[in-house]
Amino acid sequence: MNVTTVTDGIFRLSANMKDILFEGLWPIPNGIAMNSYIVKGGNKTAIVDGVCGWDGVPETLFEQFKQINIDPESIDYVIVNHMEPDHCGWIENFRKIRPNFTVVTSKKAIPLMKGFFDIDESSIMPVGDGDTLDLGDGRVLAFAEIPNVHWPETIATFDTKSGTLMPCDAFGSFGAIDDAPYDDQLTQEQIDFFEREATRYYANIVAAFSQPVLQAIKKASPLPIKIIAPGHGIVWRKDPMKIVKDFVRYANYQKGPCENEVTVIWGSMYGNTELGVKPAIEALEAEGVKVRVHRVPEDSWGDILTSAWSSTGLVLAMPTYEYKMFPPMYAVLDEMCKKKFLNRKVFRFGSYGWSGGAQKELDELMARHKPGWEFVEPVEFMGTPREKDFAAIRKGCTELAQRVKKAVASKS
Repeated sequence: MNVTTVTDGIFRLSANMKDILFEGLWPIPNGIAMNSYIVKGGNKTAIVDGVCGWDGVPETLFEQFKQINIDPESIDYVIVNHMEPDHCGWIENFRKIRPNFTVVTSKKAIPLMKGFFDIDESSIMPVGDGDTLDLGDGRVLAFAEIPNVHWPETIATFDTKSGTLMPCDAFGSFGAIDDAPYDDQLTQEQIDFFEREATRYYANIVAAFSQPVLQAIKKASPLPIKIIAPGHGIVWRKDPMKIVKDFVRYANYQKGPCENEVTVIWGSMYGNTELGVKPAIEALEAEGVKVRVHRVPEDSWGDILTSAWSSTGLVLAMPTYEYKMFPPMYAVLDEMCKKKFLNRKVFRFGSYGWSGGAQKELDELMARHKPGWEFVEPVEFMGTPREKDFAAIRKGCTELAQRVKKAVASKS
């Protein structure tokens, strides 16, 4: 990939990662861009965040130095906004060609620097709210602590000369990027694509930290931001407030109400629960709500969480399995609760054999996590559903859709 100019004196270096599970867990069918930024002052040069240390990515980064005539020996500061290895794993390789440099990072990151890279305090310049770094020629970098976006040591770097905010994981998205890494180079269709990728990124990676996200946005709001250059995704320089508003919306989905949508999550062992899925969808659509449908375990957690994050309502269609919930459904719901999908409207139905039990375990899960979900009366049936069961499923979905529409209307 080629180096591109963000603005005068700031350059974007990047590498795409594809065919991996992000964080070893989340499928990223459209890949992800790993962004790093060179900031040149009058007499000092800094690199803000690096990229991961595997699959040849450091070599890609070092090759890009040559495109802008940057000698690694001239890099004085390595600014680590966030210690997750996809942003700092390259340091191990960088030290082999540039042994002496100053790490600029938060106080909370100091023990992590020691643990990950055996870098001690003598090589670290700790920074926090209000601290600055003068690179010369009027280029002064200011720092702000944005803890738990999404690790507790996270900071953001702001170039006061150009108004460029480099917030690492904040305002990022999934999606590999080729020749057009800036919003002013993209069509509306491409912008829409990255919005969908940002929703997936948020729901999978950031969702649990929505309140810290809102606090970070509040802290950044007084800054004269002209450009937002995140660690993943496109750089926003035409309309930087678009991604900020999107992240505010995503964060507010945590407590809901969200959109006029219902996500149907279903799993079936022998096809009995599956028979109720179509009538459920028809009843929901008849009420005018948007319906997203996912089957477990066939669909990935990443897809399911992305749909459910913006949905005010959920339908859980699952059988009882050995006196418990269908295991893939339990895994997804447990993760949703841990990521604080709060205050959803929910209807559950499903089949059982010699004994029920799925509902009991669902109730126990709700009691443990306390997500504030509001349930429509569930429908359970032994073996194959009969017409009365289909009627009850339709009735439950109709009531759910009406509750969803009422909740959505209440926020406007």
